[in-house]
Amino acid sequence: MRSEEIERARFGRCGHRSSRVLFGAAALGHMSQDGADRVLDVLLEYGVNHLDTAADYGDSELRLAPWLRAQPGRFFLATKTAERTADGARASLEASLVRLGVDRVDLIQLHNLVEEDEWQVAHGTNGALEALVRAKDEGLVGAIGVTGHGLRIAAMHRRSLDRYDYDSVLLPYSYLLTRDEGYRAETDALLETCAERDVAVQTIKAAARRRWRPGDASSHHSWYEPMRDAGALSRSISWVLSSGQVPGQLFLNSSSDVSLLRTILDAALMARASGPTSPRELESDVVSVGLEPLFDGGALERI
Repeated sequence: MRSEEIERARFGRCGHRSSRVLFGAAALGHMSQDGADRVLDVLLEYGVNHLDTAADYGDSELRLAPWLRAQPGRFFLATKTAERTADGARASLEASLVRLGVDRVDLIQLHNLVEEDEWQVAHGTNGALEALVRAKDEGLVGAIGVTGHGLRIAAMHRRSLDRYDYDSVLLPYSYLLTRDEGYRAETDALLETCAERDVAVQTIKAAARRRWRPGDASSHHSWYEPMRDAGALSRSISWVLSSGQVPGQLFLNSSSDVSLLRTILDAALMARASGPTSPRELESDVVSVGLEPLFDGGALERI
């Protein structure tokens, strides 16, 4: 262990004291077990104690299973289902429990629930939410959350919270995204609701630079091109962890590009000591690093 570990905060009404950087286990989807185990060493070094995976993150759940056996009780365990019907969600959850080698998960999340037709099915009769609520009653899951990408997701999360009292939400959140006035307004309203109702807020895409350029021959470990400038990446992460209407309570999911993991964790340690990054520095990074929006409010939301 390091002399200083990642700060922990209460994960909403779930009550767990989670590290404010959550490990985004999509990074393990195409890794060998040996490679995954080297990642575990980094997480233990920095005191990361919250894992976020999904049924459709390749082999991620299988890679986590040995960690969970070797470190019982160390991690808050979250997974996701992209199924929208009750039968599909139940089958997905049961398959995840088998792959993870556990009897329950701490959090099950409806994955990327942004499209209207899928939202209606998931929240309707014989929809996925019904199955997850039953699973919670049976003790198979501890809490239920909802996740999503794109510029429409903050508004959709507010609708989801009106329909059901979800325990957590997950959405893109960065300085670049809040330059979009509409998204900033919807996100601010969502954060206010979450603060009032003690809903945990997980953020993604703070490490994103832009979509890959056509023909870019660089190694692709995520669907977007990440920031490689360590200073800009650190400032972006510091802004997320030090801002918002719930100061000190937003959580940041690490990138699916595992090569950035140490940089992200070091930035989180620095953020705790230095506080918010100035808008002037962030605006400078937008230009010098070439940051571009990932989403367009329509066709690019389904990622």
